[in-house]
Amino acid sequence: MTADAPRILVIRRRYLGDIVLLGSLFKNLRRHWPAARIACLTETAYAPILGLNPDVNGAVTLPVTLTAWLRFLRVIRAARFTHVIDVDNTERTALVTRFTGAPVRVTYDRETNRVRARRAYTHFARVTEAFYQSHHITDTYLALLAPLGVPVATHDVALTPHAEDIAFAQRLLGVRPPGAPRRVLIHPGSRSPYRIWPAERFAAVSDRAQDELGVQVYALAGPGEASVVKAIRAAAQMHLITLDQRLTVRQFAALLTQFDLLLCHDSGPMHVAAAVGTPVVALFSSQNTTLWRPLGAQHTVLQTPLPCTCFAPGDAPGPCQPGNSYLSYCVRKLSIAEVYAAVRDRLAASPARPSPS
Repeated sequence: MTADAPRILVIRRRYLGDIVLLGSLFKNLRRHWPAARIACLTETAYAPILGLNPDVNGAVTLPVTLTAWLRFLRVIRAARFTHVIDVDNTERTALVTRFTGAPVRVTYDRETNRVRARRAYTHFARVTEAFYQSHHITDTYLALLAPLGVPVATHDVALTPHAEDIAFAQRLLGVRPPGAPRRVLIHPGSRSPYRIWPAERFAAVSDRAQDELGVQVYALAGPGEASVVKAIRAAAQMHLITLDQRLTVRQFAALLTQFDLLLCHDSGPMHVAAAVGTPVVALFSSQNTTLWRPLGAQHTVLQTPLPCTCFAPGDAPGPCQPGNSYLSYCVRKLSIAEVYAAVRDRLAASPARPSPS
């Protein structure tokens, strides 16, 4: 492998949005080394989304069993990587990084997350807490390029759904003739049940959008979230179409290209939508919006002023914990009127999706 065609392994175990947002890192590596072989090490559940990134040559999945680990270590050693970029820097990923034998091995050295197993690495990207909290997460990812001498030429993150998956999405929804209502998708899930906006409010926004804007609203649940969509449909007064099919990540990304807007929480689907060019209205709880907002100017982020008073609604899954964005209910302080206005204004500012020819 020549200096112009390095073998690069990027390590990021999870989650969906985090893997999607690595796109800017991959794109800059590809621009600097067009002939590079770029692989990403991740958990099995998140590997398929990498197939939609044209800058990535392949995914390597983390093993689970001891036997699989022994086989995995042999494989990554034999791959003869020249560069490893460890975005996670856990004890386990440090071990993997060192075991590759790559001559260049880089990770972060953050003020609040000091480097683990320092001898596993050859280079470090120093990231202050002030920088981390005041920049988008992609800027922190891109900081890993400086020790490699790779310039930052772009911040873009883009996914390219496959033609067969787009055809599947069009069959699922039906071809939209010219002049047909614009489509809005509600994806009401979140990794934290504390961050979920109430189902009856989603239903109210759906009703008002269909009544006043003439759009057709759909709702789709992620794994384990079907009950939320059922509650929205039960509360809706106007026709709300629910999509009950179990979709692959590839199919979901393609499906998003058929919608004019996604209404969702701060979540992996939010970042997938932004990466395929679908405008987003995102409902944040107490997370750092600067750090995790959807990339691009065609999105709207809603968040109640912070800090918000800690409270626990009657249907709360547990007590509110001040300062913990996974265990606060700040998203519930967003009103129906606020969210509807954001949907209305974002649709007005965004061109309609073209009908397929």
